[in-house]
Amino acid sequence: MTYIVALVCVCGIAMGQVLFKISATSLRQTGSLFAPHTLLLLASSFALYGFMTIAWIWVLQKADLGKVYPLMALAFVIVPVASHFVFGERFQPQYFAGVALIMAGIVIAVRSA
Repeated sequence: MTYIVALVCVCGIAMGQVLFKISATSLRQTGSLFAPHTLLLLASSFALYGFMTIAWIWVLQKADLGKVYPLMALAFVIVPVASHFVFGERFQPQYFAGVALIMAGIVIAVRSA
């Protein structure tokens, strides 16, 4: 259960990054941080980050930091993939080699802890 919540935290943090990017785009369009749409997006990002932080603290009560923290590296995979689907960003072939290295590193780190 602890690892499931940890993975939910990673996905939530990744989603928060996407919301931050959407907020930044909205800010560029409206020119005001206090425009209702921009403010709602930014507040949603902060709320999500806050909730995920509380959930992460729960995870840390149940597991060793050294065992669960490597899972946070999954955000380096999830965020760019999400940016591809949400914003249409493209990646060079080297990106996929980097993703493979990150995934291998996560597996090695989690199994060794």
